Amino acid sequence: MPATTVGFIVLIGLIGLIIVLFFSFVPVGLWISCLAANVKVSIFNLVGMRLRRVIPSRIVLPLIKAIKAGLDVNVNQLEAHYLAGGNIDGVVNALIASERAGIELQFEKAAAIDLAGRDVFDAVKMSVNPKVIETSNVSAVAKDGIELLVKARVTVRANLERLVGGAGEATILARIGEGIVTTVGSAQSHKEVLENPDDISKRVLSKGLDSGTAFEILSIDIADIDVGRNIGAQLQTLQAEADKNIAQAKAEERRAMAVAKEQEMRAYVVEAEAEVPKAMAFALREGKLGVMDYYDMQNVKADTKMREKIAEADKKLIIEKDKKDMK
Repeated sequence: MPATTVGFIVLIGLIGLIIVLFFSFVPVGLWISCLAANVKVSIFNLVGMRLRRVIPSRIVLPLIKAIKAGLDVNVNQLEAHYLAGGNIDGVVNALIASERAGIELQFEKAAAIDLAGRDVFDAVKMSVNPKVIETSNVSAVAKDGIELLVKARVTVRANLERLVGGAGEATILARIGEGIVTTVGSAQSHKEVLENPDDISKRVLSKGLDSGTAFEILSIDIADIDVGRNIGAQLQTLQAEADKNIAQAKAEERRAMAVAKEQEMRAYVVEAEAEVPKAMAFALREGKLGVMDYYDMQNVKADTKMREKIAEADKKLIIEKDKKDMK
């Protein structure tokens, strides 16, 4: 093959490679789309996006959508938000939705909401179409001791001005539960609450529970009220049981002290009785007690024991006779 032919083929290959690299690096298709949509984005700006490691389609396509919707945004705003890690499509969709709904929302505010980690598009939809949040059963006790299980439905609307830095749904539910417990707890009887459940809604709503949150409470509706346990009676029962246990403990303490005192007195008696033989032996040695006197004393003791036995036997006979008479 002649050298000129080989050189020509190599030249054609190099030109083709350059063309491929050019069209792969320079988004000519996006530039043509911008021209067709009458969006002013130069080819050099698109190349600059490549150099800044920005995917041009992520910027150009939302920009075309925004311009066609009549929004006042530019490519620099979108690119800056993209480089900050934001969701361009979500912000543009939110701006379009808010503009159609007549809600004032600037690009900077929407970008701040998006960078705060909230879905700005969902926030705009919630601002247009309020959301209903249902609480779980809230246990509250009236002054008469009856427990009520209250379930409420809260209609909220997103507040775009407080969406950045505002508390979420968990705070709303916690405040609603606190308001229900306070309202039911201030009622003299649970019957009052059952007769007028709307009083809970009015009192809770008047407390301004949406302060400092990302939502605006539109209404609070009581969905269900169930009568629970008699907490007052249970507490009284537990208190009575505790008082009984305390009384039993004190009685046991007094009994133990009495038993100890009795054993102590018996010890004194045994100790005193042990001194009697010693005293008698001493009296015999000293001649103060004669032998016959000692035996007379023993006879008296034996006679006394005999009389006690006879008295006990007579007592048993009398008791048995009384039982027979009663039958």
